[in-house]
Amino acid sequence: MLIGAVVVAALAPATPAAAAGTSAAATVFAPNPVQALGRQDLTDAKDADLPAFAAAYRRVTLTDLDGSGRLAGRYVVVKSSTGRAAALVDGAFPAWHRDADQFEQVMGYYWVTTAQHYLQHLGFGSTLRPVNQRQIELRIDQYGGDNSFFREDKANISLGKGGVDDAEDAEVIVHEYGHSVQDGQVPGFGTTPESGAIGEAFGDYLAVAVSSWATGVPTLTPEACVADWDSTAYTTTVPHCLRRLDGDKHYPADVVGEVHADGEIWSRALWDIRTGLGDARATTLIVEAQFAFTPDVSFAAAAQATVDAAQRLYGPAAARTTRAAFAARGIL
Repeated sequence: MLIGAVVVAALAPATPAAAAGTSAAATVFAPNPVQALGRQDLTDAKDADLPAFAAAYRRVTLTDLDGSGRLAGRYVVVKSSTGRAAALVDGAFPAWHRDADQFEQVMGYYWVTTAQHYLQHLGFGSTLRPVNQRQIELRIDQYGGDNSFFREDKANISLGKGGVDDAEDAEVIVHEYGHSVQDGQVPGFGTTPESGAIGEAFGDYLAVAVSSWATGVPTLTPEACVADWDSTAYTTTVPHCLRRLDGDKHYPADVVGEVHADGEIWSRALWDIRTGLGDARATTLIVEAQFAFTPDVSFAAAAQATVDAAQRLYGPAAARTTRAAFAARGIL
């Protein structure tokens, strides 16, 4: 499975309870059962809600809903062609589990909204310019393969249902939202192998940053491991990881011309910036720098823009830490 960007259900009527407010309770994985339980032995078992998953469910509050009684809100509207569309019952969303199609729908809404809240808590939209504060369409289980996509021509995300349903893993959802973030900042971003690799790397980085911030507890699996749950369907090594942020790839020796593989060079630099500066400062300067990118930006140009953002936001010490991270990868 790759998960990346691609360039190219009837909704329930509103209910009286829905009109009363913009928040509602719902059930999700936070961020996925492998991370929440620290178990590498979990398997999809054809969407069966086995007893092993019971402790991984979390009751949360969905915010920014539009009052329609469905999964539509300020930042995302969920669409699904499998199963009935999720709808409020007595002012809350039922406690669906993974054997119900509505569970993946709720996961999609919650984690896209959470990712936007993470960006806003960094100051984007208040002290800094807004980032991707638009309503996107999130299509659940409408792709039969084990892959997911952001389509910049239509500004929507499609999450596949092959293997583990992609919408069961928050880090897959947020990875795709990372593509939406970059497209919102630089329309058409990712037109070359290097800019495409930057896009995949940022999606991986954002996925880990958001899931760590949202759960607020020490991870029970390696934090740098991306999509621990989804990757159980196609990996045999333990820990299960789609990709990692802490690899040792170096530019240009390890460039292979495939954006997901080459993205691990860039994501390691972002990981080192986060390690050196902390999550909030690192992610803020990383996202702010992307406003200066072009659709075909090179590794070197993007790295320099990121160093410049560090200098502008936090001064010379942060800029040195940022430059050192890129230098260690051979980029600067």
